[in-house]
Amino acid sequence: MNVFRRGYAMASSSAASLRQARKVVCIGRNYADHIAELNSARPKQPFYFLKPTSSILLPGEGPVIRPKGVEISYEVELALIIGKTLKDFPVEDETGAIDAIESYALGIDMTGRNVQWEAKKKGLPWTISKGFDTFLPMSNLIPKSAIPNPHAIELYLSVNNEVRQNDSTNLFLFRIPQILNAISQVMTLEKGDIVLTGTPKGVGPVLPGEVMRAGIRVDGKEIEESKIEVAVEESTGTYAYSET
Repeated sequence: MNVFRRGYAMASSSAASLRQARKVVCIGRNYADHIAELNSARPKQPFYFLKPTSSILLPGEGPVIRPKGVEISYEVELALIIGKTLKDFPVEDETGAIDAIESYALGIDMTGRNVQWEAKKKGLPWTISKGFDTFLPMSNLIPKSAIPNPHAIELYLSVNNEVRQNDSTNLFLFRIPQILNAISQVMTLEKGDIVLTGTPKGVGPVLPGEVMRAGIRVDGKEIEESKIEVAVEESTGTYAYSET
């Protein structure tokens, strides 16, 4: 096995540990410009929802599958991989918040936008819009040493090499201590859990045949482990979305 293949195999094996997460908690509306582009209300405290771990798509596992009748959108996000049990985490403990993170990753929170809009309009849960298989492409794990300050990194995503999202986490409305505090007061965060920290402006549709590429830059330098390259394909299955 050559050095490249050995390194890729080790990274892929490391990323496979993401499937051991008990839950994936996703922060919504954590960038002001993203709130504005979707005409959403600005939350007074961190707002979150869950994605099933079955939606995780590891590097090299294949394409994002668009279910029939579903209009899908991308949302690139920094992921925190929790390293210890957290309950009622104190909001003022910024050092403790970083210590509680075992590693980082990049994720693309795929969303069935028409499914979500219909559910919101009718006051229904929108789990379906977030929960399809392959709806969470993830990067390889990123060591903490590669991200000295998670509040000062650049996230980007392109579709067919056209940049659609490119912003800094210094635009977070709620920083990591507030995020961990809000979640852990309601549900215990456990070792291996994944927390997605919200997406910046520029979300939009992606179609079968298109390719998404995403990554993280620190001080202008790209983190190799953060890179995601994933195509989109139309589902060949029997499911077809219909109005509730």
